[in-house]
Amino acid sequence: MNRAAGILLPITSLPSRYGVGCFSKSAYDFVDWLRDAGQTYWQILPICPTSYGDSPYQSFSTFAGNPYFISLEALIEEGVLTREECDAADFGDNPSDIDYEKLYFQRYPLLRRAYERSDISKNPAYQAFVDKNGWWLSDYALFMALKDFFKGQCWYDWPEDIRLRYGYALDYYRRELYFDVEFQQYLQFKFFEQYRALKAYANGQGVKIIGDIPIYVAMDSADVWAHPELFQLDKDNVPTAVAGCPPDGFAADGQLWGNPLYRWDYHKQTGYSWWLSRLWYCHQLYDVTRIDHFRGFDEYYSIPYGAKTAAGGHWEKGPGIDLFRCVEANLGWHEMIAEDLGYVTDTVRQLVRESGFPGMKVLEFAFDSRDTGSANDYLPHNYIENCIAYTGTHDNETLVGWFDEIPDNELAMARRYLWDDYTPKAQLHKAFIALAMRSAAKSCIVPMQDYLGLDNTCRTNKPSTIGTNWRWRVTGEQLSPELREEILSITKLYGRMNWAANK
Repeated sequence: MNRAAGILLPITSLPSRYGVGCFSKSAYDFVDWLRDAGQTYWQILPICPTSYGDSPYQSFSTFAGNPYFISLEALIEEGVLTREECDAADFGDNPSDIDYEKLYFQRYPLLRRAYERSDISKNPAYQAFVDKNGWWLSDYALFMALKDFFKGQCWYDWPEDIRLRYGYALDYYRRELYFDVEFQQYLQFKFFEQYRALKAYANGQGVKIIGDIPIYVAMDSADVWAHPELFQLDKDNVPTAVAGCPPDGFAADGQLWGNPLYRWDYHKQTGYSWWLSRLWYCHQLYDVTRIDHFRGFDEYYSIPYGAKTAAGGHWEKGPGIDLFRCVEANLGWHEMIAEDLGYVTDTVRQLVRESGFPGMKVLEFAFDSRDTGSANDYLPHNYIENCIAYTGTHDNETLVGWFDEIPDNELAMARRYLWDDYTPKAQLHKAFIALAMRSAAKSCIVPMQDYLGLDNTCRTNKPSTIGTNWRWRVTGEQLSPELREEILSITKLYGRMNWAANK
């Protein structure tokens, strides 16, 4: 594989007219901008529908798409919405911010209106989509219709007959909620119709999409409701243990994620059929798939259900290389990235090597004095070719914010590594981008905030917090020709040009 570069920017963070980044013309303009900047990759975060906290890593489905991404402009062109209706909606007045409360209360009524005007049941393409995707869509659409019917309650608080999926209850609600179910299917049809058009355009411009697959699914999801046998649940479908991370220098109580854990013995008995379906589906959507929390396949941290912190958990063995050998045997080889960050053991390193997937090297981690075990792994002179270099990820501070927050001794360590005592602090982020770009890593991905030199007010996510995450958007003015030419220049300088996009 040739040396390459890319930019990390979630779909939500695109410029937009109606409150959130989506598959509108701005997305196509951004693809052109990436092409002209010599970039090979556009890394997006999970594109699934978000639940409480608006995190794409806590979703109502691992297979469905986020209805917020449906372009209202495209629906206007179809004639199922009017410009006046969309302009009258209040999505907030800050083009750099997403107001999720307004988004929820304003966008869904518009989408419902579009569905009611669409006469979608007579559309052959819609019918073909429903038939082809029924294996996940049928349960998901009913699940979402039920959530609306039960006023947003989590499925494990529903009446027993539908919570435990008694056949007569499923039949009853499918009849009673027929149009609500069809509305949810319509949303997925429009989402994937628009997403596939955008991806085809990106690929036609020489830009590849890096998608993202969280290792775990949310407890309040169609996946767990429809397939409880896949997870560590009791006879009443209550979790016996949940996921998280142990205490470390970054979090004294660890991290309590709350996701149900997999019954890996059951998955093995089925030949990992659910995982094969999940990864096959990702390969249809993305050119490269990043697997979040890859170390969980080696060992996973198990926390007793009901615990208030992660401190009382313990490690258990995951499926290891057996899963990925099964995947390759059934699906063939596909490009994937192993998110091997955090506390990395020798067995995790061995799993990454055996899988053949490139791991991730985050430059910010190289100078953290709290991390006494693996910091040297993140120093660029130790990078192997088969890895992906990052200045930071969606979970990290921006480079500028990091410089403002780290202790003086760590900043001095970073300057010493750069052999640079003179670059003004306001320009130091450029030196760090150059450091990652000139490493041996075969690909280098830089978050858009780092290229823009933005501080932590523009941070994408701060783990274990809610309220201010996933809200930042780039504006059209920030995606300037000057920034594009600057990125093109450094991409050329370090031999990472996408020549296919710049013929």
